[in-house]
Amino acid sequence: MEYRKFKEDNISLLGFGGMRLPLLSDGRMIDEGAAQAMVDRAIEGGVNYFDTAYAYHHKESEPFLGRALKKHNREKVFIATKMPPWFVNSAADVHRIFDEQLAKLQTDYFDYYLVHSYDAENAQKGEKIGIYDILKKKQREGKIRHLGFSTHDSLEGLSEVARMREWDFAQIQLNYMDWTLLHSKEQYEILRGLSIPIIVMEPVRGGTLATLNDAALTVLLELGEGASPASFALRYAASLPGVFTVLSGMSDMRQLEDNIKTMSAFSPITEREKDVLYKTAEAYMASGAIPCTGCGYCMDCPSGVDIPRVISLYNEYCKNGNKMAFGANYISIGEDSLAHKCTACGQCEGLCPQGIPISEHMAKIAAFAKEQGYVYD
Repeated sequence: MEYRKFKEDNISLLGFGGMRLPLLSDGRMIDEGAAQAMVDRAIEGGVNYFDTAYAYHHKESEPFLGRALKKHNREKVFIATKMPPWFVNSAADVHRIFDEQLAKLQTDYFDYYLVHSYDAENAQKGEKIGIYDILKKKQREGKIRHLGFSTHDSLEGLSEVARMREWDFAQIQLNYMDWTLLHSKEQYEILRGLSIPIIVMEPVRGGTLATLNDAALTVLLELGEGASPASFALRYAASLPGVFTVLSGMSDMRQLEDNIKTMSAFSPITEREKDVLYKTAEAYMASGAIPCTGCGYCMDCPSGVDIPRVISLYNEYCKNGNKMAFGANYISIGEDSLAHKCTACGQCEGLCPQGIPISEHMAKIAAFAKEQGYVYD
């Protein structure tokens, strides 16, 4: 495993993300047997950075990781979690949530602690409540070793938050598709200019860059066969100076093994490979696919639309062109959760980290489904 130095810590270049753990057949509950096996294998493979958050997996990610890591040496793993400002309305809430997280993760300190999705709006609220000052005090008390923030904000918002206080590190979404699509390049440069070390999230864009459509794969094959699409995405993010770990939310052992292999025999991305990856991204976007990572932050929809599932099925159609498969899977979602139920209230768009015009896409998908005859009578 490749390691990067962050202050006194040697951090594995591959970070284990706790947002997309394997699930049971109900599609909601964590498959703890499979997930525990992945945690054990990750540690065996040299991974020592484990990232989670208060709200991940319906608030079950932290308790799971607490149980999963308990059997391992606490001093040899780095635990990271996050304070959700949208659940905070007072200083008492900050203390309560923090103490809950310590209990759930079965630890008395956090190695890395972040203010979660800290955009300019949340930061204004946070300053009034005193979130940073409270967490900084906990850091002085030894309950937090390193304090940072994660964000999906605009360039202006990121710049404001990064300059607002002194941060040990920052976590941003960065991959070869978003380098231009969501201005990851400029975000990266802002943090580098402020000498703030970087953790990368969504390097494979929620699996999008691991499951490319045929047109994009054809371009990527210019680099030869043998290496997985995901490996190129991980190497791209990990090759940037100032990045000390790259998080991957893995859902099965196959993904984990591929990522361990990539980061254990690590080779920086070349300029030729970068050029091909940018062309690959262009080919993927030309398919009409919606740039959704499936994070689920848009949920729950007040109209009942299963937004991530609807988008996922449409993107699958954009990838393979199979209208019959789209129709069968689309109808199976259930009438009350389909795109035509969208009222364009805009709630989801205010929550989407990718800035996707979800209402427009729901209307487009609803019209597409109707044209194909895949609607309820």
